[in-house]
Amino acid sequence: MGSFSNAKPEISIEISRFLLPAEMNVWLTMVGRDQRHSIDVLKRFLVLYPDASRAQGAAALLHDVGKVQSGLGWLGRIVATLIGPRTDRFRLYHQHEEIGAEMLRSVSDAETVGLVRGEGSAQVLAALLEADNI
Repeated sequence: MGSFSNAKPEISIEISRFLLPAEMNVWLTMVGRDQRHSIDVLKRFLVLYPDASRAQGAAALLHDVGKVQSGLGWLGRIVATLIGPRTDRFRLYHQHEEIGAEMLRSVSDAETVGLVRGEGSAQVLAALLEADNI
């Protein structure tokens, strides 16, 4: 599948190993392109941080879940990245970490929520950031 496709990937054992059932429901709200991206991030994260806990792997899979609230497609996201948070939807896109953490607050554990927000172990956060740097 190309990066422009929104086709949903198959849910593998690897994904279900890291996501609690309620987290899986949140992950499933993401479009296919974002789901595939999150799987790629998880794979890279596990190479960089092979002793990752379930919560840390969940953060890799859920790091962009807050982007669903903006309702922006890939072109809108590119524009939002280039021009910044000038509209309500662009602001939501730029606040996706905090929005994602709030989406997960009642269904996930504190470590996953913190990592999605960008808080926690500096070593884990650095590995997540590098894994997401595509």
